[in-house]
Amino acid sequence: MPDPLSLDLTGALLVAMPGMGDPRFDRSVVFVCAHSADGAMGLIVNKPAQDMGLGELLDQLDIKGQDAARRMPVHFGGPVETSRGFVLHSTDYRSRLLTLDVCDGFGMTATLDVLEDLASGAGPARSLVMLGYAGWGPGQLEGEIAQNGWLTVDAEPELVFGTRDGDKWMGALQALGIDPLGLSGEAGRA
Repeated sequence: MPDPLSLDLTGALLVAMPGMGDPRFDRSVVFVCAHSADGAMGLIVNKPAQDMGLGELLDQLDIKGQDAARRMPVHFGGPVETSRGFVLHSTDYRSRLLTLDVCDGFGMTATLDVLEDLASGAGPARSLVMLGYAGWGPGQLEGEIAQNGWLTVDAEPELVFGTRDGDKWMGALQALGIDPLGLSGEAGRA
């Protein structure tokens, strides 16, 4: 297994391989917000939450919002802490409280003020609202990559923010020059 200290996937996309085994990650594209020897944290960027839009979330939080904001989708960010919210966004926005600068073109904010700003039209130019996140313990993600669970590709803002959710998995594979019909869920040994 690779040395966990030698691999930093912060700001990369994980692309689920066929045969992932966990239906929550089937054909998923995960933006890695943080990766270190302590583990990894990411947000699934291509799975809209069922029966939940930003309007419903704003209502639950008693935040008034403009119609355009209320129509935004909310995404299933991952299976960990599914009631916790995150906003992956363009770097034109900084929270008054705390924004994590992930990498060029991407920031992540998990404080209530970003939702208030989105609702009022003062939020980031590009964003995805998530509930929950994907998390890995020390060495776990590296092990899943070694077992052919994930491919990695550089995250591009246009793919993450400007591509339809249903097209992001294919778009990430195309960015790697891979035809999905040629993919196998089996790990091989040379």
